[in-house]
Amino acid sequence: MYLAYDKLEEEYYKEVNEEAVINGAINGMIDALEDPYSDYMDQDEASQFNENISSSFQGIGAEIQERDGVINIVSPIKNSPAEKAGLMPNDQIIAVDGKDIKGYSASEAVLLIRGSKGTEVTLSIQRGTNALMEVTIVRDDIPIETVYAEMLDDQVAHIIISSFSTNTYDELLTAIDAMEKAGMKALVLDVRQNPGGLLSSAIDISNLFVKAGENILQIEIQDNKEVTVATPGTRVDVPVTVIIDEGSASASEILAGALSESANVPLVGTNSFGKGTVQTVNDLPDGSNIKITTAKWLTPNGNWIHDKGILPDHVVEYPAYSMLPPLDTTVTLKINQSSEAVQTAEEMLQAVGYDVGVVDGNFDDQMNAAVKKFQSDNKLAVSGDIDGETSYQLMDKLRAKILEEDPQLLKAQKVVTDLLNK
Repeated sequence: MYLAYDKLEEEYYKEVNEEAVINGAINGMIDALEDPYSDYMDQDEASQFNENISSSFQGIGAEIQERDGVINIVSPIKNSPAEKAGLMPNDQIIAVDGKDIKGYSASEAVLLIRGSKGTEVTLSIQRGTNALMEVTIVRDDIPIETVYAEMLDDQVAHIIISSFSTNTYDELLTAIDAMEKAGMKALVLDVRQNPGGLLSSAIDISNLFVKAGENILQIEIQDNKEVTVATPGTRVDVPVTVIIDEGSASASEILAGALSESANVPLVGTNSFGKGTVQTVNDLPDGSNIKITTAKWLTPNGNWIHDKGILPDHVVEYPAYSMLPPLDTTVTLKINQSSEAVQTAEEMLQAVGYDVGVVDGNFDDQMNAAVKKFQSDNKLAVSGDIDGETSYQLMDKLRAKILEEDPQLLKAQKVVTDLLNK
């Protein structure tokens, strides 16, 4: 490599940008591994990465990953602009502000997507076989608050873990303490759309639910296996269920696998993401870093879930309306128009209780009447057109319905209540 660089420096027809050439060479070595989880980050990218783990940042709030040259959303962060805009796991980001990002690494894409609070970024999103859609998102502060708790009926606590960062274990202990003081009799642990994070955090949290001496996971480095077992300490002593989905990745799957196989905790939801490798970040003297896959992890029983995910004990799909693409808030839909966007709006209105007639993508008189009633009910200007404000309100109502009628949470609550009553 040094000989090649010397040749470039000696014979290239103009001055060589040393930093750019070295960065390119390192990126080339990493790309040759064909591993989407290994990555070289220059100083700016490394700074963004470190913010993700330990503090807050400004952006849209979505975990992304490069797969086969395409940037995919692993999951949006809870309550982030990305979640509110309707982005979902497995959405593909084709362009950022009109710039084609095919072939970009995740770190390179992050630099384009991130930005100052209050600024806008427009993403071109491919969802399944649907037509390409433009989603404009206003960037905001994304705090790394990772644990959210509430008490459901029958003294069943519902605790959401949105990622595994440096403070997650302490946040979880605080949430559990609050729920215990409120009379918690059972617990639903929710790691849906949790893209993962720190391995140490996942192990610490698993330790709260797995008996001392039982396996939490196995780490395989080449031909050597190391088994991590639960150690003596604080334990949660109520029946537990865990909810997972296709956005539950990495550390979320470590937790789900440990609790399922070593603590007989039932899993509810849909098949998880399937990330069974471990990365180590190596900081370099110039402020850049290299993130390298250094091991694979296996569940307590020795299962490698990479690219397969974990199948829950109780498979509960999301309702069809929760998978609808977001409306483009910059486009106004009007009577007599026909389009896929009109059909999406029809399905949304129907889902939240408005009679649109036949759902066929045609903005007819009945659809117009339904839009006017929706606008009147929500104290909007009654025009019959679906403008930006109406689109936002409609998506907010749909999001509220999804949360209120969450079939996976309802099933998990029933499963853990049945365990409580055994």
